[in-house]
Amino acid sequence: MTAVWRASLAAVRRRRLQTSVIAVVALVSSMALVVALGLLDVVSGPFDQLFGRVHGAHVIATFDATKVSGAQLARTAHRPGVRASAGPFPQAVIRMPENAASEMPGMAPGPLTVVGRADPGGPVDRLDLFAGHWATGPGQIVLSLPDAPGMGSGPHSPLGKRIRLPGQRPLTVVGLASSLSGTAQGWVSPRQITALHPTAYQMLYRFDRATTPRQVAADTAVVSAGLPSGAMVAHQSYLTLKAQIAADPNTFVPFLTAFGILGLLVAILIVGNVVSGAVVSGFRHIGVLKSLGFTPRQVLAVYLVMVCVPATAGTVVGTALGGVVARPLLHQVFQGAQLGTANVAPTVGSWAYATAALGTPVTVLLAALIPALRAHRLSAARAVSAGSAPHTGRAPAVQRWLTGVRLPRPVTLGLGLPLARPGRALLTVASVLLGVATVTFATGLSATMVRYGHAAQDFGKAQSTVWRGQTRVGQTAPHHDDAATQRLLRSLPHVADVAAVGFTNARIPGRSEGVAIQGVRGGRSTFPDSLARGHWPHRPGEVVASGRFLAKQGLRLGDSFSVTAADGRQERATLVGEILGTPENWMRADWATVTALAPDAQANQYWVRLSRGADLDAYTRAVRAADPGLYPERNTTLSADAVTAVGSASALTLMLTLVATMGVFNTVVLSARERRRDLGMLKSIGMTPRQVTVMMVVSMAGLGLLGGILGLPLGVAAYHVVIPMTEHAAQLTFPARMLDVWHPGSMTLMVLAGVAIAALGAVIPARMAARQTIARVLRTE
Repeated sequence: MTAVWRASLAAVRRRRLQTSVIAVVALVSSMALVVALGLLDVVSGPFDQLFGRVHGAHVIATFDATKVSGAQLARTAHRPGVRASAGPFPQAVIRMPENAASEMPGMAPGPLTVVGRADPGGPVDRLDLFAGHWATGPGQIVLSLPDAPGMGSGPHSPLGKRIRLPGQRPLTVVGLASSLSGTAQGWVSPRQITALHPTAYQMLYRFDRATTPRQVAADTAVVSAGLPSGAMVAHQSYLTLKAQIAADPNTFVPFLTAFGILGLLVAILIVGNVVSGAVVSGFRHIGVLKSLGFTPRQVLAVYLVMVCVPATAGTVVGTALGGVVARPLLHQVFQGAQLGTANVAPTVGSWAYATAALGTPVTVLLAALIPALRAHRLSAARAVSAGSAPHTGRAPAVQRWLTGVRLPRPVTLGLGLPLARPGRALLTVASVLLGVATVTFATGLSATMVRYGHAAQDFGKAQSTVWRGQTRVGQTAPHHDDAATQRLLRSLPHVADVAAVGFTNARIPGRSEGVAIQGVRGGRSTFPDSLARGHWPHRPGEVVASGRFLAKQGLRLGDSFSVTAADGRQERATLVGEILGTPENWMRADWATVTALAPDAQANQYWVRLSRGADLDAYTRAVRAADPGLYPERNTTLSADAVTAVGSASALTLMLTLVATMGVFNTVVLSARERRRDLGMLKSIGMTPRQVTVMMVVSMAGLGLLGGILGLPLGVAAYHVVIPMTEHAAQLTFPARMLDVWHPGSMTLMVLAGVAIAALGAVIPARMAARQTIARVLRTE
């Protein structure tokens, strides 16, 4: 074994180029694998682990207290399939006053769903009471807020603050808790809830089988069977919550997985190409080893160890770099994400590192095994003679045919050169094919995501958003009222259109969380190009919302539902359109819909579209000079999701293109070494170094053209597979205009990308071969 190890290390040191190629391929492949596996792990990991730890509710069911009693609901806990339950908890809706909400970070004025609960524990939905104590006496309340710095103590902590309710004693905030299931926005003692006049009961269920929507629906039907008609007002599945939490990260999973698969295929092809070339170019070395007494198995071991050493080194570095790259990417993906009211802290699981660290060398080893077996079978005499004899094959016949083609002789020789090694040529075409497919796929994906990023911005075509003072802490009040402000902004130079935007908080009966309804008055030309389906609101009562809102509320286009304002006003809303970009608890409507729920609603911001060529900085100064209580801001043009998707796709494309280029680089190096005698003869009869370079580059450019032609449809097919998966995972719908990314000009460039990849990989080793002197080439032979 010592002899095998020493021979392998000597081969590694001698064949530095091949060693470097294998190491870099393993490095890039393992790095991409860690990123892809890490994202897959993080998307499902935090929710599943935390949900099991706190015994989250599979279904949150709300029942009408006028149609069913608490005793009837308690008996549903014993229905078949119910593993555990909690409740019935009396549920009431109170109004959070604006002055109280302003003193409590994370709270908004409007309806607040409050549940009467004796303690934060129990068999289902164990709350995390991270500050204060539980509400046990009259006049006490625990609020549902995320565990963030400053929440439990300090001047801005909600603890000790009072919520004054009309006609009732104030409620003092005595504790802060987070609920993974999002069962309520506040909790009081069972005695206190009676004073709040509850109108519903809440039941929390955990089932024996609840892994699919069909199972959850069947279990929900079982627990509601036998109850009076209409008793169950609403129910929410934990699968909906899980999908909402994973919606942003899931946007990246399909295309990162596609990149991971492409990277693995490229790595396998290039490693196989490198090792087979090492065997072919090392025939004489194999013969020498066998002449010295190495057995066939020892020769096989030498070649496998020779490949595994750089592959292992590259994998170790690539796995470490993958962890470094994955952390900021995952934090960007999960920025601001929460599990209920529990913050997400994404970390890559150890299994992802282990899979990359062990899987990449094993893949390299398997790719090397087939060509290494060829070295195992060769006899010493055949290996020595094969290593010194010139290669004969189909190339002379092809080149004789090419002599009749009216092209420069270096070009005809280069076009016929790859057929001398058809197996190696096919591997090279395959690596270029995957490189072009990657470029094509990433280009289409980036074009779609850029269009989505522009459309998803809530400011639309407006270059600036002007906020009214006192909207944020530390701002002064404006001198003009709402109507006067809109007239003022329209009167400023270079202003093309202005839309007044305000909102009101409301709730959908049966839901614990409130919704915000954004109203827009005038300025229709400022609207974003974000309509995916349906149409914009044209009359009172019509609303549009995002796909995530539809998924959370279980609604479809055309559905009507009730919306209740903070003071009890109720209106019917009809969902007429799906838009991109807005959160899952937002709807957009015209101004009449907002004023029907909140007659005193006022705009708090204005979308301003400037004329072409206007100076935004000059406009900003003009606004501040006209009214210091107005605060204009420049609108961003791309959403953070689009920037992350385009950036990560570009980085991964660059890496895989580099790997494919290195495969071509290695092919040209091997061809130059095998044809040293032929190159020496060509130069001796007058071929210049430039012509040698052209011949070698053309030999790869032809393969690159073929790879580009074959890789283009593969990249387009990958795009059409991944985009629907992204839509489903991210709970959004791309309109047709965002998917129209393929045009004759761009497709021609994609094909030429294969030629570029092949030419770039070939030019350096071709120039190295061209600089070899005739005497040196023939002397080495």
